Amino acid sequence: MKHGQQAVVSVYRVYLREIRRLPHIYLRQFFRLTAEDGCRAVLQTKCDALRGKKLKRISKTLQQVRAANNGNHVAFNRVLELAYGRAGRLRWELMEPLLSDPNAPLPPPIISNKESSRPPIYSPELTTLLTSGLSRKKKPLVPGDLSFPPILPERADPNSSDAKILGPFSKRREVNARWKYFRQEWKKVFPPLQISVSPARDTGVESSTSSAVRNIGFDGTTLFEELVQLTKPRNQTREGFDGLLPSRWLRRRYQELLGKLPILTFIPVREDAKARKPGGFAVSLAPGAIKSRVQARQLPYATDDDVAWNQKDIRPVCKV
Repeated sequence: MKHGQQAVVSVYRVYLREIRRLPHIYLRQFFRLTAEDGCRAVLQTKCDALRGKKLKRISKTLQQVRAANNGNHVAFNRVLELAYGRAGRLRWELMEPLLSDPNAPLPPPIISNKESSRPPIYSPELTTLLTSGLSRKKKPLVPGDLSFPPILPERADPNSSDAKILGPFSKRREVNARWKYFRQEWKKVFPPLQISVSPARDTGVESSTSSAVRNIGFDGTTLFEELVQLTKPRNQTREGFDGLLPSRWLRRRYQELLGKLPILTFIPVREDAKARKPGGFAVSLAPGAIKSRVQARQLPYATDDDVAWNQKDIRPVCKV
């Protein structure tokens, strides 16, 4: 045990030296807490095999931080993803409040008298994130995919022709498919750091706004604003970097990070609306953000003139 404690102390000291080399104070604070929690968990673990696995995980993160300090852009991107909740435990902590809706009524169970057969609830915030291409790693979903997941066969619809010919689809399989689709799709979402509120002209909607918007993540902090300032040239911001890494290279890494940080904004009802309804949510990206995945755009269908223009230069090649 004493030998294992010395190994943890040695890793912790090296970890702290690499943390001091990080170029921004938030990164240093985040990984300082991460190192303390990780090493404390290793020391409190009595099983030697489990202790070794935890220490190996800490050493792996240490190697990533060291490579990031040496200018490896892949490692630096990984460090930013861990620190800003694009991966790791912080990502789950940001997503967890969005996976439920305390204000929504419970849906009826698919199987009678089976409470565990209730389908998942898509909160308004999660619905907006799932149906936007700015907050997903893959292409966005359409609203119909949430009510009837595409992994379900047509037979799951009791009014379909398949259900009338082959009989009803298994209710237990439907429950499993709906929850499987829910879990696999929310994991493709980039969680926001906070929920912002669009300014409303009508002061009468403030009460409904406060009840519709939930406090999540880093609400009440200036973390996101500081992050945006880091992507600007030095002559346009007071925020700066420490260390020896080039500022232009660092700004590029943070711009790529902004492409994975969707801004979830609550838009209250307009004052000229006839009926007062709960406001909706919208997703956007910060100015200067670089989206890593290029959004696909479908090309228009070719007309007869386009086909004729493409074929006019095609002539048969005659061999002599």
